[in-house]
Amino acid sequence: MAKETSGCVEGFLETTVHLDVKPVRLMNRFSVLMQDYYGKRLKSSSDLQSNACVAPAQPTPAFIRQALEKVHPEVTARYYGCGLVVPECVEGCRILDLGSGSGRDCYVLSQLVGEAGHVTGIDMTEDQLDVAKTYVDYHMQEFGYKKSNVRFVQGYIEALAEAGLEKNSFDIIISNCVVNLSPDKKRVLTEAYNVLKDGGELYFSDVYCNGRLTEEIKLHKILWGECLGGALWWKDLLQVAEEVGFSPPRLVSANIISVASKELEDILGDFKFVSVTYRLFKVPRGSTAPRQVIYNGGITGAEDSLWLDCQNTFKVNEVVEVDGEVASILTHSRFAQDFTFQPPGGPCGPCGVKPKAGTMDPFELAVQLEKASPGSATGGCCSTQSNQACCK
Repeated sequence: MAKETSGCVEGFLETTVHLDVKPVRLMNRFSVLMQDYYGKRLKSSSDLQSNACVAPAQPTPAFIRQALEKVHPEVTARYYGCGLVVPECVEGCRILDLGSGSGRDCYVLSQLVGEAGHVTGIDMTEDQLDVAKTYVDYHMQEFGYKKSNVRFVQGYIEALAEAGLEKNSFDIIISNCVVNLSPDKKRVLTEAYNVLKDGGELYFSDVYCNGRLTEEIKLHKILWGECLGGALWWKDLLQVAEEVGFSPPRLVSANIISVASKELEDILGDFKFVSVTYRLFKVPRGSTAPRQVIYNGGITGAEDSLWLDCQNTFKVNEVVEVDGEVASILTHSRFAQDFTFQPPGGPCGPCGVKPKAGTMDPFELAVQLEKASPGSATGGCCSTQSNQACCK
């Protein structure tokens, strides 16, 4: 059992700890730590002690910048997520934001889904929720809506059903650098899977590491609050996603995280971290044959080409041969209406463009993207290179 240290939640020390508690007690302690860290200790994003939760300087589409400009300044100032988590084709969708904080992403998506859509934010931190709820009417008027299409719920991302969120009720779930803060990531993914509709998507950004972290790092108070101590080995995500029932994770983008603190660097040793955007779909697995697909275009922000992930880009009117996994995603998700499907080996078979196969290491992708964009900022969880949000 870890000793209590002045100023620390029991079980979390600034140095090496040994913890022997039941999972429920551990969950409660992590919750207390996070509510204290994000509700009381941090007053603005400038209080963060690492750049893991600082958005990198990357271009943001004009329509998303316009949506951000309409978000109240206090909501933006009290927001500790990083980058933007905005998938394509969201108009009219029902979206859930896991760990919505002060509500910035919710209010951005509120504009993109339109009055016909709806956005729900769930967070465990009362102080953050107070900020988000304060400006519900403000944003409704700012967006010109007759009624608000946003609501905020207090609860845990490991217990969505207990928070009153119904099964099969959301088209899309987003999460912005939050899953790593949970000590039970499989439970988070399981709950997300349950509340998603068939064909739905979990589009989320988070911090991952190049191996399984030591207990000292996992239970380091600052490292956990800074999104590093709870980082999952990226290969473990692949296994957990499969066990829960999701399709294999699609890697969208990645950025290397740099740690400026010498003290934290010494504790981390050889562990490296990367911020990654993944997309997981709730679609049938192993039941779809390879197909030839043609992107019809028309998605806002992706009029000429759609970047599904780092291995699959679809140009308008170009025939592309995809494997069964991608074919299942495109035929069973909200993207189905934007594609024309042909059987494999069709008349345009020879001219089809075959995407790269296999699972890609996010650290390798981050290096490739950095070389391709010299001078761009590194670090910053949840950066999305695609940023092709919203649909017609």
